[in-house]
Amino acid sequence: MLFQRKLIRLTLSFLLLVSLCSCSSDDDSNSGEKPSTITDIVMDKPELSSLAAALEVAGLDDDLDGSGSFTLFAPNNTAFQVLLDSNASWNSLADVPVETLQAVLLFHVVGVEINSTDLSNTYVNTLSTGPNSEPLSLQVETTGGVVFNGSAQPISVDYDATNGVVHIIDEVMLPNNIVTLALNNSGFTSLVAALIDSRHTTDFVSVLSGDGPFTVFAPTNQAFQNLLDSNSAWNSLADIPITTLDAVLKYHVITPANVQSDQLSNGDVTMLSGGKITIDLSDGAQIMTSSNQTVNIIVSPQTTDVQGTNGVIHAIDAVLLP
Repeated sequence: MLFQRKLIRLTLSFLLLVSLCSCSSDDDSNSGEKPSTITDIVMDKPELSSLAAALEVAGLDDDLDGSGSFTLFAPNNTAFQVLLDSNASWNSLADVPVETLQAVLLFHVVGVEINSTDLSNTYVNTLSTGPNSEPLSLQVETTGGVVFNGSAQPISVDYDATNGVVHIIDEVMLPNNIVTLALNNSGFTSLVAALIDSRHTTDFVSVLSGDGPFTVFAPTNQAFQNLLDSNSAWNSLADIPITTLDAVLKYHVITPANVQSDQLSNGDVTMLSGGKITIDLSDGAQIMTSSNQTVNIIVSPQTTDVQGTNGVIHAIDAVLLP
């Protein structure tokens, strides 16, 4: 009987010891590494050491360490070396003007969390800003593979942070003006062809690459096809008299003005050509031309408020005719 009591005590002592050890092990597990912020992830990855240095030089490392919900498209070290090699006066990040570096880095940050499974053909607003402090647009294309800003591609994606997500990309993306935005958009190939027609005496690329700001109503490819179909003598843009094409293109631009869709108001507007259009918001966003057309501004994330460094683009469903 005495032996049994001692055995019971030993057994209870052993179970208590096991229980204490188990609790200690659980405590160690809960006190492991703290969850990582976006800045932590950048600092921890050797392939992002140039980005980490750039964020510090630009004074943006604390911004991505705080509360919020962000998406960071993070260029790797090779991408930053290509950026430095693109300018003979840039031997290191210290040679890049701080304001330039800030604008470029903020162009890689979106103020909402976007996982790779959420990507679609669209534009997203970055934290970099253009005229009137409007957020610059970053193009995302997913058809046939994911591409950002016309040429940057993902290397690895979905590094979750406490304040967002990080995707590593192969290029430092530069904010675009309205010309480059149009060039990168497959929906505006006809417009681009019209702008660069070699018969022009007006250098539209140079004009629209200027300071502006410009508001461009951009006809879609289908809009240009409808224009060609309206005249049996026009089989291609080359068949349209260049004086007509010049006048038509100038009738699509407002300057100096950066007018986003929520800033449109009813009334007459003078275009680059000197002609007038009338904005009518009574039945959606529409444009009335001097040739009695009623043209719709296409409202969607892919076609409205595409903001560049020197202006904004709105797609429309017909070519405006003065």
